[in-house]
Amino acid sequence: MKKSIHSAAKLFKSWLVGDTRNWTMQSHQLLGRMASWQVRSQKVISTLHDAEFKVNSQWGEDGMIDWLIERADIPSISQSFIEFGVETYREANTRFLLQNRNWRGLIMDGGSSMVDAVKEDALAWKHDLTARSAFITRENINDLISSAGFGGDIGLLSIDLDGNEYWVWEAIRIVRPIICICEYNAVFGDVYPISTPYDSSFNFTKAHHSNLYFGASIAALRSLAVKKGYRFVGTTSAGNDAFFVREDYAKRFVDTSLKNIQALPSFFRQSRDELGNLNYLSGLERLKHISALPVVNVETGETMRLGDLESVYSKEWLEAMTGAPSD
Repeated sequence: MKKSIHSAAKLFKSWLVGDTRNWTMQSHQLLGRMASWQVRSQKVISTLHDAEFKVNSQWGEDGMIDWLIERADIPSISQSFIEFGVETYREANTRFLLQNRNWRGLIMDGGSSMVDAVKEDALAWKHDLTARSAFITRENINDLISSAGFGGDIGLLSIDLDGNEYWVWEAIRIVRPIICICEYNAVFGDVYPISTPYDSSFNFTKAHHSNLYFGASIAALRSLAVKKGYRFVGTTSAGNDAFFVREDYAKRFVDTSLKNIQALPSFFRQSRDELGNLNYLSGLERLKHISALPVVNVETGETMRLGDLESVYSKEWLEAMTGAPSD
């Protein structure tokens, strides 16, 4: 009897937790749609940050994506997306896009739990979403995309690999995204076009204990964007993701709809000590902590220690990060 009661209690608890989670998700979606309607109505904004709101994204990318898509007027044939570096896809740049606009999508991650998580959320049957578990490199990225049935013009590409963002974006040829989102490392500054040297097996948690040594500077991504035919349109206010629009679409609306285009530093304090504990380094201390590590200038190919570069921050970034006027 006690065993039956215990089993019934576990079943009820499981149902209650699941039902509560579903209700919460539906509420978030409804609030997100309300925010989406408001954002879409703004034909002109001061900066891209004005469109920020968060449903499933980490920092507010959902609103920025929604505003850009609305302004770009992307044709139905190109209404598809690719995102990699999504972990379990509970927090991602394209999940709200998938559910709110019902675009076709491809998501990839090196972890093995992502595919099962997507099936548990019923996204795999409710939407045309392909989920692949794969460790992404610049050598395999085009084959991975092609084998999933994607090619040519797509609406959006989002890259978050915690390491090889620059090198993988540079290598992509199989698709021509209209909007690109790429994570940048604000600790590397906004002056030099630098990145961690390419390593096909790069893992930022193993590359350095600090969690600060990864990816590329905003200057490196802006340099690559120009080469690939994209215009920089701004970053998140958190200073983690950069947004780019393909030039043939950017010239339609960017100059008339965006008053200011800004690249911002970051203030989040994710650094860790050698034991893996958060040590909350901020400002210039973050840069000092990884100053002995190598970076490569993506325009010249020269490799140097990060600390050997003269100030990697512009006057504006220095003042924002330190709260004091720079000399």
